[in-house]
Amino acid sequence: MSRCLLAHCATLLEVSMVVFGCWALVGCGSDAQDSSSGRDFRAFDDAVSSFLEANDLEGASVVVVSREEGVVHVKALGSFEEDRVSLIASSSKVMSAGVLMHLADQGLLDVDAPVSTYLGDWGEYKTDISVAQMLSNSAGMVGLIDDPLYGPYLCQYLGNGTLSDCAKKIYTADDTEDRIPPDTEFRYGGGQWQLAGGVAEVVSGKRWGDLIDEIYVQPCGLESTGYNNHYSQGFASGGVDGALTYPDFFQADPSNLEETQNPSIEGGAYTTARDYGKILWMHLSGGRCGDTRVLSEASVARMQEDRIGEIYGGSSLDPSLPGYGFGWWVSREEPVVADPGAYGATPWLDNDRGYAAMIILEAKAELGVNLRIETKPILDELFPLPQD
Repeated sequence: MSRCLLAHCATLLEVSMVVFGCWALVGCGSDAQDSSSGRDFRAFDDAVSSFLEANDLEGASVVVVSREEGVVHVKALGSFEEDRVSLIASSSKVMSAGVLMHLADQGLLDVDAPVSTYLGDWGEYKTDISVAQMLSNSAGMVGLIDDPLYGPYLCQYLGNGTLSDCAKKIYTADDTEDRIPPDTEFRYGGGQWQLAGGVAEVVSGKRWGDLIDEIYVQPCGLESTGYNNHYSQGFASGGVDGALTYPDFFQADPSNLEETQNPSIEGGAYTTARDYGKILWMHLSGGRCGDTRVLSEASVARMQEDRIGEIYGGSSLDPSLPGYGFGWWVSREEPVVADPGAYGATPWLDNDRGYAAMIILEAKAELGVNLRIETKPILDELFPLPQD
């Protein structure tokens, strides 16, 4: 079986779970009664536990973060342990978009400039596409929903080679007849994210893994967060089922992943609930991890803006979160954003209430997003809207 075919099969999971999850769209100290915040999270924990039992799920990792207090509640439910490391699929996108915005804050990148500005050594291709368009799934390139098996972009699912090499293949691909004009249609996922990651490596002169370490791991004190590209490995270890479900071979241990210099930018992150909670707190805190500025306040805000609605009147695939920014699915009714993933990881951020949460499942997208819808009202009661 060819490696390309392995990647073909692997992509089907990402697409099917994302699509079905979008239409189904819907945290957490060891004690349910958190002594530092005074909030009682027992109803939230019980709701998650009941959901696990009803859906015959092994476990969940949850975290809740307050803008003023930081991480206020972390809990492992079911058979999970509190420090469990999980693959989070498309919940990687906010982290990935943040890398590009960090480089923009440093003056290394203008996200609104054509990518050819930075990739001129590779030739003059895709001169009408910007990083901003790619991070908002609006570059006009072939997306996961359009054709998950699109040949010119298949390197994004393979662990061999390097990210820059894969980005170059996508940048120079003969895909003109299959692309549409940028900023005319929401085309979710696909090679545009891998190309954006390649731009990050080129303008910084650093590997993606080094950027993750410098931008997130060190400043935010993350203990178990990184990127890989597990899709072909999933097929090799378990056939079609291994590729189209949460990979059993991972076993909550990143050392079980084959080393790669071509991580999946849109869906290759692994993390713990507590680590991801620190990323959420950074976004709630205007871009700071402690005393270190990770993102400018302007970059944090721009990532959460409904770019597709503002620029071309577009809508996402999810009626409950029809807007899309840079990695964030955006509500058009309240200041709430989310970044659901194919395996059921579902982070969200409520700006008015000043809290964020992440629920990590190792299942499928529709379960994660349904659980978000079920549990968010419980957390909303613990974080009431400020009084005027």
